[in-house]
Amino acid sequence: MNSERFGCAIRLTDHANKRMVERDIDEARILDIIETGQVKYKDDRHLWLFKGYPDRADNLLCVAALLSDAMIVKTVMHHFTSGE
Repeated sequence: MNSERFGCAIRLTDHANKRMVERDIDEARILDIIETGQVKYKDDRHLWLFKGYPDRADNLLCVAALLSDAMIVKTVMHHFTSGE
């Protein structure tokens, strides 16, 4: 997978892959969150990307990631709150 928005490859950790299975989130939805979701930065390299989906009852869906040469997706969450 590649992100046009961030101009880099996307890599999923084993942990993220396990959470995707547990939470019934596929790669297409992960890519949609990354490409079109809201962004909240922890610092210049760590961020959360999140988006709500009307077809799901466990909103917001969130990708926690690290930006380096690639975007490393560390985990995938549901019932996320942005704190805003």
